[in-house]
Amino acid sequence: MDYFSIGLNIFCLTAQSIMHICFCVSLTGKKLRICHFAIYISLFCILDWLANKFTFPWGIAIGIGVLILYGVNRLILGNRPSSSWTAAILACYISQFSFGIINSVESVIFPHVTNRLLLYLIIIAATAASLVISIVCYTIVVRSISPEEIDHMTNAGCLLVPVLFFFTAEMYIMQTSYTQIPCVTSSPDLLLENAGKHTALLFLQALGLGALLCTLYAYRHLCRSLETKAEMQSLSQAVQAQKIYIAEAQMRYEQTKAFRHDIKNHLSVLSGLLNNSRLEESKAYLQKLGNASTILSFPYQTGNPVVDILLGEKLEMAKEDGIATEVSLLLPSPCGVDNYDLCVIFANALDNAICACRSIEGERSIHIRGERQGDFYMLAFENTCSDHPIPPAGTGLSNIKAVTEKYHGAMQTEKIEQQFSLSVLLNISIHPENISLQKP
Repeated sequence: MDYFSIGLNIFCLTAQSIMHICFCVSLTGKKLRICHFAIYISLFCILDWLANKFTFPWGIAIGIGVLILYGVNRLILGNRPSSSWTAAILACYISQFSFGIINSVESVIFPHVTNRLLLYLIIIAATAASLVISIVCYTIVVRSISPEEIDHMTNAGCLLVPVLFFFTAEMYIMQTSYTQIPCVTSSPDLLLENAGKHTALLFLQALGLGALLCTLYAYRHLCRSLETKAEMQSLSQAVQAQKIYIAEAQMRYEQTKAFRHDIKNHLSVLSGLLNNSRLEESKAYLQKLGNASTILSFPYQTGNPVVDILLGEKLEMAKEDGIATEVSLLLPSPCGVDNYDLCVIFANALDNAICACRSIEGERSIHIRGERQGDFYMLAFENTCSDHPIPPAGTGLSNIKAVTEKYHGAMQTEKIEQQFSLSVLLNISIHPENISLQKP
């Protein structure tokens, strides 16, 4: 092995190591550090030295390389096993196929090159082309799958099984077709036969790389379709619950209206009993009136019967779990916000707050405040929570955000130690009829 080959080998090992680490870090959303490069490059170079010294079979060397990259992902980057396997296999898969494609091109060109300088230039250009192909494919993969999707992979087998199949096929091609040094002189028939074989291998490896990208595309849409289905089921349940709230509010309203309609008759009866000095009967009748008014009243008075019922149900659940509640809220009338949209905001905000409070021990509380600011109304939800970082926005917060955008407002979340706050700003000057009927 001459100095050119040694230098090229060192360059390729370093470049591949850097690309592997950068890809794994970008794919899993971890923070890049120099020590990651130093550790992996050292391990990668040791593997290459051992493979050359003890003449490891190509497949075994690649397998050990995947295990090393898995260990770096798992132990150094701190990724989960599924995401560590995915990142390691994809990184090695892409680099092997990229260099395999260029190997096929080299095998077609090399037999026709006799000038050593020209041969070196072609090798340098081929190496650069391999790196470019790898970088392009790594970029496509990183943009196709987000770190959150990688971290919460529950059906990684759908992705890894076809990838492993093509990866194994590539290793077989490399083992059987590129372990021999290509000859620079041969008969025309043999040259033509080799060119045809390597052209076919080039086509197969290009298909293998394309199959990876197609598999990732299908996997991404599969995951997102499953997420969409789950969100639709959740929304369907939420819509049904909100219809119940609205129906119950209308029923309470009708009952209250009827009670107010009959109050004059009740007062007349009570007045007659008192005028006839029938005190005991008057007390009993008055008690019945008090019970009837208590049944029609809400534990929370916000000015909106739908919100009153929703708060009564949700906060009663919170009190049963020992969660302290406080409500300081008076919605304007007319509010300018559709009852359905108010249900979306309050139901999702309170569900999240109650869930966060249930996950901790000790003092737990939920505070709800409202304040009008000109044409805008600010809703603030505060609750105790754990010390863990805020998880990615789920369906609940996404629905609230959709409502705020519908009313030209804004949503903001903030977490300070064990206190979480959600602020919702709504433009209440916009009449619901003038808002597009999009449902979050």
